[in-house]
Amino acid sequence: MTEFDNLMEKLKDKGFKLTPQRRCVIDTILENEGKHLSTEEIYDLVKKKYPEIGLATVYRTMQILGEVGLVYKHNFDDGRSRYEVTNNEDHQHHHLVCINCGKVIEVEEDLLDRLESQVESKYGFTITNHNVKFLGYCEKCK
Repeated sequence: MTEFDNLMEKLKDKGFKLTPQRRCVIDTILENEGKHLSTEEIYDLVKKKYPEIGLATVYRTMQILGEVGLVYKHNFDDGRSRYEVTNNEDHQHHHLVCINCGKVIEVEEDLLDRLESQVESKYGFTITNHNVKFLGYCEKCK
């Protein structure tokens, strides 16, 4: 089963229909996986393939995809929400965010496994996820 098929099945399981507009938005997100696009950026890309789509439709679609757990909404402190496809990871990965150009770099390793164990032990708390972003300057902006 392809990633697209998995996404469609999750959408149907939650009671949402796969409209042509939603399909175009999902296709666009999958084609740009790893780019952390904002709703406006997704809209600009979708509009090239589906010119009659409206920005409100893209906003609603992104909200639905977030509700059913198909995308993860990030806040990188740049004034807009950015999205990426969830990959059934146990934890979100970390991000490096350039405060000059806005570039986002994914850090694939989970750097906090040991710290999580210490926090769980000390506070009797079960951690299910965490979200970490490091702010600074990318190699180009240094």
